[in-house]
Amino acid sequence: MKRRECIALLGGAAVWPLAARAQKPEMPAIGFLDWASPRPNASMVPAFREGLAEAGFVEGKNLAVEYRWANGQFEQLSALAADLVRRQVAVIVATGALSPARAAKAATSTIPIVFVYTGDPVKEGLVASLNRPGGNVTGVTVATDLAGKRLGLLREMAPQATTVAFLSGDSSFWSYERQTSSMLGAGRGLGLEVIVVECRSDRDFEMAFSTIEERRAAALILGTYPLGDLNKVVALAARHKIPAMYPGRRLALAGGLMSYGASFAGIYRQAGIYTGRILKGERPVDLPVQLPTKFELVINLKTAVALGLTVPPTLLAITDEVIE
Repeated sequence: MKRRECIALLGGAAVWPLAARAQKPEMPAIGFLDWASPRPNASMVPAFREGLAEAGFVEGKNLAVEYRWANGQFEQLSALAADLVRRQVAVIVATGALSPARAAKAATSTIPIVFVYTGDPVKEGLVASLNRPGGNVTGVTVATDLAGKRLGLLREMAPQATTVAFLSGDSSFWSYERQTSSMLGAGRGLGLEVIVVECRSDRDFEMAFSTIEERRAAALILGTYPLGDLNKVVALAARHKIPAMYPGRRLALAGGLMSYGASFAGIYRQAGIYTGRILKGERPVDLPVQLPTKFELVINLKTAVALGLTVPPTLLAITDEVIE
């Protein structure tokens, strides 16, 4: 081989890896848009990643995730959604409340959106129907009315409570009418007086508990509203020695007496699976909105003892998890 040919061959070999790297396809990116802060929702992110992994996508390996947290500032959601659209993410996952899904839908009609929240996406205009969502939006939701079930379980735990407080958002929240009317109806059905105590934000919790005490409510149910730092409710219920029912396991783990609701880990895992399927080429219009299949009752035994309550054997028999 001539010297000139040898040099040319070696030069080509040196350039080839650079060209190959340049032609390597970019890692797809998705946007994760949530109304809250990372801390309260930290336990849901691993469940979401588990669903992604089941669909074949691992964050940092073959997928990038752009996280956007509104930290309870709902007015920031539109700008955060618009930023994800500018970055041309492949999918926007809108979680935690209706507002992120609405912000994402307003920001784009082409990028697929997967929502995760508690509500009715048909009535609230996100999708045309559960089976055929239409457009670029689908997801997972808890559209089941659990007011009667939660109230019945709380009455079984605290049978002395004939007046129960419902800690609610105020009328500015999109689900206010649905939640309050459902809880009042459940109270009438069980022969209990339900008083609605409204809060605009977590700054109202202290005053709310003063109202609960003044109205002589002997038990409490927390509504499913996006209200800031809900750990404050757990602390205040303990301070005022009020048995309380919460909508999700996280607050029972944080010291709340009991919780009943859909398995949010399962919901976020399904959202991860849907996101992966869309990344592989499926369309939101062909993916029916998913409803939860697993509901869990969690009781914090330590909190029950602190409140002087004995958990009935009938309740223990149906409990999914006892925290000791």
